[in-house]
Amino acid sequence: MTDLAQELLQLKRDIQILKDIEAIRNVKHKYFRCVDTGNIDEAVELFHPEVRVHFIGGTYEWTLNGRDEYVETLAKNFNAMTVAQHNGHHPEITVLSETEASGIWYLHDIFWNMKFKACTVGTALYRDRYRKNAEGHWQIIESTYERIYEILEKPVEPPNLTVHMLGRTGRPAPSRSDKQ
Repeated sequence: MTDLAQELLQLKRDIQILKDIEAIRNVKHKYFRCVDTGNIDEAVELFHPEVRVHFIGGTYEWTLNGRDEYVETLAKNFNAMTVAQHNGHHPEITVLSETEASGIWYLHDIFWNMKFKACTVGTALYRDRYRKNAEGHWQIIESTYERIYEILEKPVEPPNLTVHMLGRTGRPAPSRSDKQ
């Protein structure tokens, strides 16, 4: 193989890596959008069927296995009695192979639970793993975070909302007997 052919082959690989990084960024950005808008149907495609989740906050810990369990937990917790804002930024994405990648994302979030008169504000570092499926789409196969800080204010009065998208798009809030 000539030097030029080798250089072109390497350029092709490098371009694919950049395309994969951009596709992974889009997956995570879409994840935050879907959570905050209660768009659970669209969120399903973002997760590998065998996704594993472990989130550690100051007042909670989620350990979930499989897409169905994770999506159902999201739908129950991001409901019509909540307001959420998740900003994921400063991604550090590493493509490990043609079908595997990892990423670290800095999270800043605000979560109002109007049913329980509570507001959580905090930051965390997501540590994710991604896998490209047979159709060539990147999906989250593992997602973990541990809070850098978390502030829980309770009881608080609900904010004076002039717009409340999850109020329209989220499921009704679960009753006290439902698992949160």
